[in-house]
Amino acid sequence: MPIHVSIHDVSPAWSTEVELALELAHRVGARPALLVVPDFHGKAALLEDDAFCARLRQLQADGHEIFLHGYYHQSRAEPPHGDENGRPSGLAWMFAQRVVSGGEAEFSDVSRDEATERLARGEAVLHEAGLVIDGFVAPAWSMPRWLLPMLAARGYRFTEDHFRVYDPAADRWRPSLVFNYASRTPSRLLSSVAFCRIAKPCGVMLPSRVAIHPADMRFALLRHEVKGLLGWAAARDLVPRGPDLLS
Repeated sequence: MPIHVSIHDVSPAWSTEVELALELAHRVGARPALLVVPDFHGKAALLEDDAFCARLRQLQADGHEIFLHGYYHQSRAEPPHGDENGRPSGLAWMFAQRVVSGGEAEFSDVSRDEATERLARGEAVLHEAGLVIDGFVAPAWSMPRWLLPMLAARGYRFTEDHFRVYDPAADRWRPSLVFNYASRTPSRLLSSVAFCRIAKPCGVMLPSRVAIHPADMRFALLRHEVKGLLGWAAARDLVPRGPDLLS
């Protein structure tokens, strides 16, 4: 079964950690997709770092995909009121922002109008940086189902959530297993390590994704685990592009 590698939260805010993750991936011959955040947490505007933009252009020229990864990678501070424009209820917001993520599931609590505006702004930033957009991935893999036809209308051929990969433009999807680590608390770190070790045998039944987060690089244990996971992926059917998971 195919396996695809990606690096999330690609931003000037994480430039050192992104380079460390790239080094580990390149050692096994992987060219991970780069999930680029236009303005991480509103404090790291991509267009204000010319050197980082140049590095991304070089990486894309070398075969790395570029995916738009939200706009801020941060949710609103207070739960929204559910409404007809697509905003979730307070309970759904609590689950996405307190259980699934640490307040970073940006596209789980936007309205349709807000989603349209952030997609347009994010696309404009990446294009101004000289990048071609190969797909979209919502922060924390959390997005409402109504976002899929919106992505299709904008011509996107790849997106993903926790359980599936999609070609929105062709209205196709496939179940997929994702391997990633969580480092917000010691218990999440250890439980995510255990899950990834236990879940590897399932990779023979489902296409898989190895998702590296820059924060992983700050922990010796996770660097070791990422290295091992990449070696496992390289020994199997490592594919260069996200849409290959739908083949």
